[in-house]
Amino acid sequence: MTRRHIQRQDGQAFVEFVVILPVLLLVLVAIYQFGQVFVNYMDVTSAAREGARKAAVSRTAGTCSVVDGLAVTSAKAAASDLNQSNLTVTVNRTCTNNAYAQSSDVKVTATYPYSVNVMGVVISSGTLSSSTTMRVE
Repeated sequence: MTRRHIQRQDGQAFVEFVVILPVLLLVLVAIYQFGQVFVNYMDVTSAAREGARKAAVSRTAGTCSVVDGLAVTSAKAAASDLNQSNLTVTVNRTCTNNAYAQSSDVKVTATYPYSVNVMGVVISSGTLSSSTTMRVE
């Protein structure tokens, strides 16, 4: 007499799916979080570029502090998606007689904090920073 073994595999695919699901969800959440950091970095870069451009073309708008204020305002307006209270914009320039020196360089640096959270656990954190240097017209 021969014995036949009948093996049922009805739930095998479901069990494998349940085992892999947490890993898949973790990868998807991580991709989303790193995507958010990348979008924030693009906003910081855009803010630095717009601030430098405003400072470079606004030499005749007034004193150095007025032009600096215009550059900071322009930079923050370019990064409207970011939390404005966390965005820091600094302007480095050469002032002569309380005015921007023509053909000198103006450098605008924008910084913004970031943190990558996966299921409430901070994986990475730091500061995004971008600088743009332009010649004053």
